[in-house]
Amino acid sequence: MQIVRNADKLVETLVLDGKRVLDVGCGPGVVARLMARHGARVVGLDVSPTQLADAEAADPEGDEVYLAAGGEALPFPDRSFDLVVLFNSLHHIPPAAMDPALAEAARVLIPGGHVYISEPVAEGDFFHLIRPVDDETEIRALALAAIDRSGAVGLTERHRATYLNPVRYPDYETFRHRLTAIDSARRAAFERHDAELRANFEARGERRDDGIWFHQPTRMHLLEKAGAPS
Repeated sequence: MQIVRNADKLVETLVLDGKRVLDVGCGPGVVARLMARHGARVVGLDVSPTQLADAEAADPEGDEVYLAAGGEALPFPDRSFDLVVLFNSLHHIPPAAMDPALAEAARVLIPGGHVYISEPVAEGDFFHLIRPVDDETEIRALALAAIDRSGAVGLTERHRATYLNPVRYPDYETFRHRLTAIDSARRAAFERHDAELRANFEARGERRDDGIWFHQPTRMHLLEKAGAPS
């Protein structure tokens, strides 16, 4: 299986220069800034005040803007964006809201616009490392099922690829901080399973000079809205 960074897969798949892009579940804004660096005009959305604060505190790459909102109720008019990106975020949307979120993505796209989705696959050492903290087997399957139903809201899958995304953490504390920043409910599980997680972090990862590395199987989907570009 190809080893490629999630960010590189996004950049090689999408034409970003001059595009209006909505980043749903933008987290600390890393991907929003990446897309802005490639010429996109980006709006990042997230429901986490902590993540939005981190995004807004970072030095901007362009004129990117961050707002508090969920994917199932986008605060934008129809046909507002050329691209909607859900970068490892669809499975963080409540199951009942996944279909509405994809419907909203289709609504705010121009005809011929695209939805780019990357989702981690419930396999591999990294998945099994975090399973005691948050077993996402079911939620990731539900996200895939929602993608497979997206034709009902006018989206057609044009491309799908599975690859290995390399993930690096300089140390265990950074690993813990990043995962709890995404979901604060994970903190109690980290406390309960601390010894097990510390041991598995070392055992399942590949130690290099710059930290511990994992390779997370990831699936990318490129969906297109019906109609010619406006």
